Amino acid sequence: MNKTTFGCLIAALAVALFLSVGFNMILSMALVGQEAGLAEGREPLLEKIVVEAQKESTAKIVQIDLEGVISSMGAEGLLSTALPSVEAIKRSLEQAVEDSEVKAIVLRVNSPGGEVTASDIIYNAVKKAAAKKPVVVYMDSVAASGGYYVACGATKVIASETTLTASIGVIMESMNYHELFGKVGLGTQTFTSGAFKDTLSGARPMREDEKAYIQALVNEMYDRFLGIVSEARKVPKDVLKSTVADGRVVTGRQALAAKLVDQIGYIEDAYTLARDLGKAADAAVVKYHSSPTLLSALGLNASHHAAPPKIQLDLTGGVLPKLQPGMMYYLPAAWLR
Repeated sequence: MNKTTFGCLIAALAVALFLSVGFNMILSMALVGQEAGLAEGREPLLEKIVVEAQKESTAKIVQIDLEGVISSMGAEGLLSTALPSVEAIKRSLEQAVEDSEVKAIVLRVNSPGGEVTASDIIYNAVKKAAAKKPVVVYMDSVAASGGYYVACGATKVIASETTLTASIGVIMESMNYHELFGKVGLGTQTFTSGAFKDTLSGARPMREDEKAYIQALVNEMYDRFLGIVSEARKVPKDVLKSTVADGRVVTGRQALAAKLVDQIGYIEDAYTLARDLGKAADAAVVKYHSSPTLLSALGLNASHHAAPPKIQLDLTGGVLPKLQPGMMYYLPAAWLR
C-alpha cells in the first residue's frame, strides 16, 4: 500500500469517526431534551382542522379518537413512536379542557375494550373532562366492554345503527398444559410462599378453592362495571343484570332500546350535538397531533428501549390483540381466541 492510498484511508476513517461522534452527540442532546420536556411538561399538541368554522368563529370542538385495544403498555422497541392509548387520551382531554376556545369534545370510540385498569383510567379522565365541558361519545364500528366502560364517563353517547356495543362483563383466562406435559414426559417443580402464589399455573390442575378465588375477583370487577353503567345510564343494576349485562354484544339500535346510548347517528350528528351542548353553533372541528421532533424524524423514541428479538408464533395474523396471561380484561370472548 503506497503512502497516498494509506493517507486516503486514514482520512476516510477520520471523517467516518467524526460523523459518528457528531451523530451520537446530536442524538444524546435530543434524548436529554425530550426527557427534560417530559419532566417539565410536554409541548402543546398541534391542531388539524377537520371542519371549518362558520362566520369567523374562534370556537372549537375537539375530536379525540380512541382506537384499538385499550392498554397501559405501549409498543416495544426504539422504532416505536406511539404513545400508550391511556396517556394519549388523557393528554388530549386535559388540553381540550384547558383551552378556553374549546367548547365541547367528541370522543370517537372504535375499540373492543381492553385492560380493566387502563379502561378505568380513561373512563375517569373522560368523566373529569365532562364535569367541565360537554363530552359526546360517538361509537364507531365497535365500542364494546372496555370501550363501553369509557363511554359511561361522557355527557351523551351516540351509536351508529351498525355499532356493536355493550359486552358488559369481565373475562380472565389461562392456558392449561399439564396433560400435554404428561404425554411428553415434562414437569415443573415450583416452590411458593403461599397456597395461591402459583394460581393460574398451567402446569397443574386448578384446585376448587382457586377457582372460587379467581371467580370472586372477576365478580368484584364486574360489579364495579355494572355500578358505573347503572349510575351513568340511570338503569337499576338488577334490570341490567337480567337483560343486557350478561356479556352479550348488541347493535346500536338494541343499545338505544336498552337505554345504553342516547341516540342513533353518525359522526356528523356527534358534531352537531357537541355544538349544541357547547353553545357554539359555528365552531370548527379540530383534531390534535403531536409536533414532530428530531427523534420522531429519525424513527426513535426515548421512552422505549431496544428489546432483544423474539421468536413468536401468531396464529391470528396479527388481527387479535396479544393479551397478558392472568390479567383481567373488559373484552368480548371472541377477541381472546
